[in-house]
Amino acid sequence: MCRHPRSASVGTVSTSSTPLTGHPRSDLVVVGAGIVGLAHAVDAHDRGLSVTVVERSSHAVGASVRNFGHGCVTAQTGENLRRGRAARERWIALAERTGLWLARSGAVAVARDAAEMAVLAELAEQRGPGEVDLLTSAQVEERVPGVDPATTGGALLPQDIRVDPRNAVHRIAEWLAAQPGVRMVYDTAVTGVGDGVVHTARGDLACERAVVCAGHEVDALFPEAADAAGLHQCALQMLLVDSPRDRTFAPAVLTGTSLVRYPAFAGTESGAALRARFRQRRPELLAAGVNLMFTQRPDGALLIGDTHTYAPTVEPFLGEDHAELLLDEAARLLGTGPLRVRQRWQGVYAASTATDLLVAAPSPRVRAVTVTSGIGMTIALGTAPDILDDLLA
Repeated sequence: MCRHPRSASVGTVSTSSTPLTGHPRSDLVVVGAGIVGLAHAVDAHDRGLSVTVVERSSHAVGASVRNFGHGCVTAQTGENLRRGRAARERWIALAERTGLWLARSGAVAVARDAAEMAVLAELAEQRGPGEVDLLTSAQVEERVPGVDPATTGGALLPQDIRVDPRNAVHRIAEWLAAQPGVRMVYDTAVTGVGDGVVHTARGDLACERAVVCAGHEVDALFPEAADAAGLHQCALQMLLVDSPRDRTFAPAVLTGTSLVRYPAFAGTESGAALRARFRQRRPELLAAGVNLMFTQRPDGALLIGDTHTYAPTVEPFLGEDHAELLLDEAARLLGTGPLRVRQRWQGVYAASTATDLLVAAPSPRVRAVTVTSGIGMTIALGTAPDILDDLLA
């Protein structure tokens, strides 16, 4: 957890006991201390702007900490691929600046039949070596020890990266709080945003410009923008489990269900055929929105997931059927018996059938930015420079 450096000599941290009225005017106020908000704060600081970040909780507890920590660059297409590539370089630079843990070990997509291997071969032909490198079953087993004996091959995605989602955003926030001209304001709810002012429950913050990064709760401040984007919620179920026999897995690990979910794979001709095959043979996986994959935290535990449920407002209750489905499939992938569960949780993020990225301008000096495709960790650091270029123009 982030320890707020209350006595930092250069940056400033405010908590719920600190009134905001009378604080100096900021060049930029950022609403939200998740990865999208922090990406804007870092980029603004690098431009020499004074920045205030306002977070309603004592630290970020939303989608930015309830994920795989996977920079899933290769699986993106179009603008998201460009943003993901830019974000990758920024993650690497931030790791140097902040000391956050980062692994440049890529990802391995495991193929367990010819149909899955065909998807990987097609994408490898499109992208070329260094982006998608095909692997034999033996080469997959070297990188994913104990993998399902049914594995026929796979692909290495060298450009993908990993961070520890439990600590990455907190480490960035700590670093920002120690920078000159940056103020972190916690335990403070924002009640309204307009040109030149951000209204909070503890007083107003004067600013030149503002960026609102409130995730799926952007509708509370800008309902018209949320409605225009057809915003709704996606609930995902994830688990933290012990690594079987303390195995080490350097890359993120994707499977056939990932190939029908992520656009670079799903958009191939073979991807369409694979989805039809899943629909016929494993319809329960598609019904639960399963994307079976995992990453390993620095302490050795495995982050396993995930399922996807969509609704205007998702229910808070976790069905054990989805958890059992994930655990059974993960055990089969890892060639092991039942997995020991340490933690279970639900993540909630914004979703939209109209756009992968909501960017709204409710007034000339305000932008609302919400990633609506579940890839905030992948693209946020590559998205913020574009938003600020436009806002500052």
